[in-house]
Amino acid sequence: MAKMNTRSSPAKDPKQDSPLKSQGLTKNPSMELCRFTDPEVDQLRHCFPDVTIFRPFDSSMKSDCLSQTWIAFPAAPFQIGFTYPFPTLTQGFFTLTGLCYIQAMPMVWRALYTLELIVEHEGIDIGLSELSRLYNLVSHGSHCYLFKSKPQQPHPILKTNKNDTNWRN
Repeated sequence: MAKMNTRSSPAKDPKQDSPLKSQGLTKNPSMELCRFTDPEVDQLRHCFPDVTIFRPFDSSMKSDCLSQTWIAFPAAPFQIGFTYPFPTLTQGFFTLTGLCYIQAMPMVWRALYTLELIVEHEGIDIGLSELSRLYNLVSHGSHCYLFKSKPQQPHPILKTNKNDTNWRN
């Protein structure tokens, strides 16, 4: 597989714990009930397995925070049609790049979703090597990333790079 070109944000000292690293928010997952009341989370709850435990969002959390006990998901992928676990191409992208889900800007999710639909409905075999030929992965600042089409090439999937509600068309 081809490796994606990346430009990363400044490295953190691995010895210094993030304020959210290993907080142990979930002491006994099998016994704790979800107490999250955010209406948007309630709308997205069906996208996750029944055993998923939701916790309130911490406004001090940054996209580069790590935890050994929980994962933060952005709402964007579930609002466009993803469910968890993510399909093979999408999960492979995050495994290859090492990005956390919250580090991907919405346009990354829209491009991945579109490619997943092409794979599913058209039977075209698109993998990470094809993805890396279409895009470079670049920093958007604050440890967030987006796709940039390769130089001298038109954007491979129209309107995914814009905040456009008609991008699916």
